[in-house]
Formats: sequence, structure tokens, C-alpha cells
Amino acid sequence: MPDKNSKWTENLLKLGISELNSMQEEAISTIQNNDEVILLSPTGTGKTIAFLLPVLDQIKPDLLEVQTLILTPTRELAIQIEQVIRKLGSGIKVNAIYGGRSGQKDQLDLKQSPAVLVGTPGRIADHFRRETFNTRFIGTVILDEFDKSLEIGFEKEMSEIMESLDFVSKKILTSASNKVTIPEFVHLKNPKTLTFTEKGKAQLELKMVSSPDKDKLITLLNTLLHIGNQPGIIFCNFKDTIEYISDYLLDNNFSHGCFYGGMEQNDRELALIKFRNGTHQLLIATDLAARGIDIPELKFIIHYQLPLKEHEFMHRNGRTARMNSEGTAYILKWEEEYLPLYLDDIKPITLKPTHQITLSPWETLCIMGGRRDKISKGDIAGLFFKQGELTKEELGIIEIQQDRSYVAVKHNKVQHCIDTLHNKKLKEARIRISWV
Repeated sequence: MPDKNSKWTENLLKLGISELNSMQEEAISTIQNNDEVILLSPTGTGKTIAFLLPVLDQIKPDLLEVQTLILTPTRELAIQIEQVIRKLGSGIKVNAIYGGRSGQKDQLDLKQSPAVLVGTPGRIADHFRRETFNTRFIGTVILDEFDKSLEIGFEKEMSEIMESLDFVSKKILTSASNKVTIPEFVHLKNPKTLTFTEKGKAQLELKMVSSPDKDKLITLLNTLLHIGNQPGIIFCNFKDTIEYISDYLLDNNFSHGCFYGGMEQNDRELALIKFRNGTHQLLIATDLAARGIDIPELKFIIHYQLPLKEHEFMHRNGRTARMNSEGTAYILKWEEEYLPLYLDDIKPITLKPTHQITLSPWETLCIMGGRRDKISKGDIAGLFFKQGELTKEELGIIEIQQDRSYVAVKHNKVQHCIDTLHNKKLKEARIRISWV
């Protein structure tokens, strides 16, 4: 780790980062030395760390006002950035606010202004109108995945927010695509643009799978049996298609989660949690999962339906073959289906559906208690090891949220943990524990 980032070294290691990549190094230096920066780099390359480290270095800990504002297109990305800042152990107060979250939670979190406020444009604009907090000390604005925010209809709110800020000295815009138009309301004068979108393409392998049936369900099943037990995303264009595939996979004993815009926020978050901790190996999703969500790198994705626009195709593919790793994108094509213009002629592969798909050994438990109750991962691990009598191999990933926590436990130990640990004391409070 370079000397200039030595203060972050220990906590970056907790995030699984032993050294910064070349994009992050260059971006950090550029943001430190320029007031206007446009960072264009694919999904999964580490843009969040690249803009957070230099920005957090500028926070004045004694100033109890919002100093940095980060706008994101989705709730999931806002939550992800909030969690990264907390994991960095900066001691800086950060809160994420977004649509679908109760106003009461916002009021509680904003009662004492965070130094860093992260949120979706709609919710942030609403608080600007209400004058919930003082905006006079906001000196840095970050528009993360700004093109996505514009694409889903936040232009009015973003413009309103930017026009309300009179004392901004640093502006940072990020995108996973280089085919973007900078909105006029940002009022950039002489931005420094960093483009990394052409790097790493050689690591992605595209494979066409021909389907004799229009619905492609049997072909999808055979593709999964060809790939074997690996985590991946099946991309669709419509909610109805996701539900259709979900029913089919359930009938064939394929455990999976679903992720699309029409779901309740809690259900979407739980789907990602189960995907991250291995309870589900598969996620059936719309393009909402193509960027701005916190999931590990994947070995494969499947295009059950192709998007109309090339940039969405690229964003989907960005979920695999990140940076210097390898990955495969499978394209399911009905024999009479036309390919979009952005795809070159790709010869179909012959599937070898020889793998057995086994059920995940993990299940997810929910504990009613989280950061607000001063509960840590160590507290939960200690409870499950000591009173739950679990071994290290029987306890999986632990995730802590504001008011609840999620724990991956081996399937054969779930009922034992519920029976043993429900209503036990943790941090002087009795906890409720349930299977989700």
C-alpha cells in the first residue's frame, strides 16, 4: 500500500484490498489535485474507494455539519457507500437516506448532521426543500453513476440540488460508461477526465447458446447444468419474465433470489444478503443489478433476454471478468430471434449439461439488533460459538445493519440456533432470532 494511503491500510485490508489498483491510484491523485474530476471506469473496478479516500481526508472532524454530499441512482448503491465508509473505520459520521425509507428514520439520523450524506436524488431534494439540515458547509459533491440517475428520471431533482449549493469547491462525477453527456446543471468549467473503460475487455468470454424453444427455459436449465455450482446472475428485461423463470427454477429445485424494481426494499436487500452469503447461488434480475449493488465478483452471467442498448449489455457483463480476472457471459438465443446490432456474429456452443446442482449448505438467520444497539460481528460470532456451540465451519458471513443483523448458518444447525439463542442476552438486551 502506498505511503500516502498508509492511514487507510489496516481497514482497506478488512475490505479485502491489499493494494490499490492503477485506476484507484491515478484517480486519488487526480482528485487530490483537481477541483473537477470525471471518472469513467467499468463496474467493479473500485471507483467507490477511488473517490472516498481523498474526500474523507478533507473532512473536518470538528465541524458538525454536512460537508460531503454523494448522490446515487439507487438505494442499494447508497447503502453500499455508507457501509464502505463505516468499514474504513474513519470515525466520520455517515448516513444514507433514500426513497422507501421511513421519514422517522431520516429524522433520527439527521438530528445530528453527518459529515457525509449519501442518498438518492429524490429523497435528498425533499430534505433540501424542508431545510432539514444546513447545506452551507457542503464543499464536495459526488454524482456517482450520474448517467444512471439521469436515465431513471432524476434530472429535475439533481438540477434542483446543484442549484441550491452555493459553496461547493469540489465536484466529482463517476460513470461505468464513456458514452455519457455531462449535464449542464453541474456547471463544470475545466474538468479533468479519467477514462478506464477500455481496459480489461480481453478477460470476458462471450458464449452463444441456441434455444429451439421460444421460452428458453429448458435451454436455461441445461446452461446451468453445463456451468455447475457457481454464483451467477440471470438477466431479464421484465418483472414478469423473472417471475416466470423463478417458478420454473423452483419446480426444478434450483434455489435462487429475485431482484427488480417492483420489489419491496426490504425484500431486495434480503435477496442481496442471501446472494452474498451463499444461501442463494443464483440471482434472477433486471438491469437494476447491472451496477450500483454490493455483490462479489461472479464467474458468469446469463443474458436470458438481451437489453436493447449496448451500454446496458456492457454493464451487465461488468458483473463478471472484472479488472484482471476472467468471466463468461452466456447469451441465450431462440433460433428465430434476431440479435441486436451491437452484437457481432457469435457461433453457438454445444452444451454439456453434466453437472449436478446441489442445494446450498447455508441458510440465513435474522437477529433483531444492529449497529444502533452497538452490536458488532465479534459479538454475534461469540454468541453463536459459545452459546450456540457452532464450529467455525458452521458459521458463515455476518452482516450488520442499523437495526438488525443477518447471519449465514449451516442448514443442519438452523433450528438448533433458533431454539438455543432466541431470547438470549446480547449487549444487555434480549434478542429475537428468526429464519428468513
